Amino acid sequence: MQRVAFVPQFAAMKIEPGKRVSVNYSLYADGPEKELIEETRKDDPMQFTFGEDPMLPKFEAALLGLEAGDTFTIAIPAAEAYGDEQEALFIEYPKSTFIEEGELDEELFQEGEIIPLESPEGDIIEGVVCEVKLNSIVLDFNHPLAGEDLLFEGEVLSVE
Repeated sequence: MQRVAFVPQFAAMKIEPGKRVSVNYSLYADGPEKELIEETRKDDPMQFTFGEDPMLPKFEAALLGLEAGDTFTIAIPAAEAYGDEQEALFIEYPKSTFIEEGELDEELFQEGEIIPLESPEGDIIEGVVCEVKLNSIVLDFNHPLAGEDLLFEGEVLSVE
């Protein structure tokens, strides 16, 4: 009698709610130049629990049903990503707001610097210096990708 080793065949696990997903991707601002914004590496992929961790809904919807080894290209218009820039989120503060221990840190007042502030509820919110005036600064509290159409290109590394 010949013995044959039994090797169970498992169906590939598909992405669905509650599954732990690992993806590698490149994120582009989908303008004419297709500017690279962010990139993960296979040795440091993005990992999340599908349907539980905060993700862009259109990103998750496009991944639903994919399995390890599948590649993806996901275009998300600004309105379905982080929305358009809102003028109301550009807020001007007097420089005196930022005096700590009697001193004003002038290095904070460089365009592009990120300044953490505490909300009345105690949450830390970050504003980006977008304009420096004589006695005030204007901070931008929009999401950094507000107003950008996004393009994700990547691969599903694992589904558990």
